[in-house]
Formats: sequence, C-alpha cells, structure tokens
Amino acid sequence: MPIHSYEKIFPYIHRVMRGEQNVLWPTEIKWFSKSSGTTNARSKFIPVSQEALEDCHFKGGKDLLSIYVNNFPDTKIFDGKGLAVGGSHQINEYDPSASSYYGDVSAVIMQNLPHWAQFIRTPSLETALMSNWEEKIEKMARETANVNVTNISGVPTWTLLLIQRITEIAGKQNITEVWPQLEVFFHGAVSFGPYRSLFQNLIPSSTMRYWETYNASEGFFGIQDRSGSEEMLLMLDYGIFYEFVPMDEIEKDNPRAIGLDEVELGTNYAMIITTNAGLWRYNIGDTVKFTSLSPFRIKITGRTKHFINAFGEEVIVENAEAAITRACELTGAEINNFTAAPIFLEEGKKGSHEWIVEFKVEPSNLEEFTLILDQTLREINSDYDAKRSNDLALTLPRLHSVEAGTFYNWMKRRGKLGGQNKVPRLSNSREYVEDIMSMVKGELPAEKT
Repeated sequence: MPIHSYEKIFPYIHRVMRGEQNVLWPTEIKWFSKSSGTTNARSKFIPVSQEALEDCHFKGGKDLLSIYVNNFPDTKIFDGKGLAVGGSHQINEYDPSASSYYGDVSAVIMQNLPHWAQFIRTPSLETALMSNWEEKIEKMARETANVNVTNISGVPTWTLLLIQRITEIAGKQNITEVWPQLEVFFHGAVSFGPYRSLFQNLIPSSTMRYWETYNASEGFFGIQDRSGSEEMLLMLDYGIFYEFVPMDEIEKDNPRAIGLDEVELGTNYAMIITTNAGLWRYNIGDTVKFTSLSPFRIKITGRTKHFINAFGEEVIVENAEAAITRACELTGAEINNFTAAPIFLEEGKKGSHEWIVEFKVEPSNLEEFTLILDQTLREINSDYDAKRSNDLALTLPRLHSVEAGTFYNWMKRRGKLGGQNKVPRLSNSREYVEDIMSMVKGELPAEKT
C-alpha cells in the first residue's frame, strides 16, 4: 500500500462520513475528529473508531496520569478536579441518517469519557462542549472559579485566556490565590516555549509543573515521562503502527519508509502511521527526531511543510498563497515575494501574524489588502477563523510593505541565491521576519561580511 496524504485518503473518509461503513475499518465509525490544514478543504475529518477511543485516547489519558504519579508519588491532584479546556462537536450533516458526529478531538474524547473520568473533571460537560469560544471562556471561568482545581489539560492559548479571566472575576493577582492546590498543566498541540514566561507570571509558584503530551486528531502518540525533560516517550501499544521516512526521501513518489528497528538518533523523520481507526500508511505531516532508542523517546521538530501553528491555527503554505492571491486579485496588486510568522502573546497583548510583502505593484489601499488577506484565511481555514473570532486569541495581521529587491538581498546575505533555495513562506518562529526587518531598518548589512 502506498503512503497516503490526507488528500489521497479523503475520498474513502468522505464515503464513511456519508454513512457508508466497512470502508476503512471493519467496525462502525460514528465519530470524526476535525482539524484544519488541508490543501483541498477548509477542514479535515479523521475517523475515530471505538477501538481508537478505548485503546488509544483513553489509554493515553490513563497512562499520562500513571506516569505523572510515578514521577511524583506525593502528588495531590486527586484531592481536587482536573480542568479540561476542550473544543466542541456537532451532528455530522454529511450523514443522511444523522447518526454520526464530528468535532475537535478533545470534544470527541470528553463526550465519550467513562463516568469515573467525568466525576474527576470540571467544568460541566454542557459548558465544556459549548461552540462559542467567547461565551465558553466566560462560563468556564465563572463555573470553575470556586472549584478546587489541581490540574489543567489543554492548549496553552485558550488556557491562558481562561486563567486571565478567572483572576479578573475573582479579583486576585494570580491564579494560585484562586486555586492554591494547582500543581500541573498537561499541555500539547503547539510549542510551549513562547508561553512559558506568561504562565510563570500568572502562576508564580515554584512547585508548578508543566507536562507535555503528543495527542493529535489522528491518535495519542507520546507522553513526557521524566521530570525536566523535553522528550516524550513514544507509546507503542495504542493500536498504532509506526513507520518513518527520512526527510531527504519525503518528496519522492515512493519514499523509503523504515521501522523502529532502523531509526537512528538525531535524524529528522516524517512520521507515518497505520491506526485502529482506518488510517493506512498515513503521513500526518509531523516531523520527529529520536533522542533515545531504549526506550524510544522523541522530540517534535516541526512539519513536513512550512506552517504557522503558534495558537492552534494550523495555517499552511497553501492557505497563505490562496489568501494573498485573492488579495492581489481584488486590489490590483502584484507581489514579488512574501513571508509570515507569528507575533506571540505577551502580557496584556494578544497574538497576531506578521507578514512581510514585497510588491511589484502596490495595492491602492494597504489596509484593504490586509483585510481581504485576513478574511480569505478565515474562509478557508476553520481553525484560524476560530482564533480570530472577536479578536479572542488573534488580532488582524500586521503587514509590512518592503522595497523591491529586499528578499533578493536577504537571500544573498544568507548565501541562499539560486538553485533549490526558496524564500520560506511561513515559519512558526520569528527568526526570518526579525532578520529581514533588521536588514530593512539598516541594523544589519545587506551582505554578510
């Protein structure tokens, strides 16, 4: 069987979403986890079987707690509740029988949790699964402010917003005054590095712990298993078969995939999975490096394509190119080059995206160009749209128009002219945009000396 991208496997998933069974997996599929970042659709839908729920996602949650308790036998997390900041789900309108559902993987998991797990979590399921994020944050804040929360699970962006709102409602300086027994934040989905200082300001406790997981729409893959480590243990008994493609092979028509018996330390691999929900030799788009072979530990190194995912928005190059093309068409502009990167959250300030565009023909109105760019991204990427809703996590992009020749000079300065060298369209760090803007401002020479 060939390695599949989402675009290749989508026709089969689409059949299942329309109610046909036994297409990809022999048991009934009633749930789909929804995320964005595809090249052929606004959202992608990943089938979730009962086996995947029980033997992957639920098992991952139980193992996460077990590993954490094993590291900290004196933990008090079970003296209170676990707060889960999740998404929402809805009836699958593609299914004529209306007997299946889709939503964020966190919502799919929460809806199906066993009773004992519901008992130890907060807020109420009704609140946790609300679809309007602005209303949800407000209701969650008011519902959990008087609960003894000892642990939090979620994406850093939304968790920060919730903590900030709770401290405002309670009239406290920081969250430890509200939840004095809070001891750990189980986080994943986006890089935690840019958010660490913000969390430390909001949770000024020397005993607060931050524990990473690798839980995606496609499956639960890894858990941090040692205190103070940036590595995660690759979980091998969750109904997932792993293969790995070296990055110098990934663009080939038939790339060479290897098993765990052949992987090497320090090599960047694209991760290929076959799952107990019907994903067969599926390229999830993540890249990893092994830091240990006994046991197998990994670090997430990025994506197989350039992207921005600082806030869970999962903007890929195809999204960016479609948006900037439309903005040019509607304003009469023409571009030579562009790149974009996130503006990370700072205390008292919201995040955004920063674009550097070199125009061949300037738009008559740069503000109009930016608005069209933003609106198009919202139309074609549901996760970006959610983060932009009411400026809740992301504000309008910041766009710089630079002089003709800027990108040529920047690439020349980096020794990257000609051949296969290309301007990186998107980056999840600010290295490129800051380097270019420093050169534009005259803080760096046009050429390295």
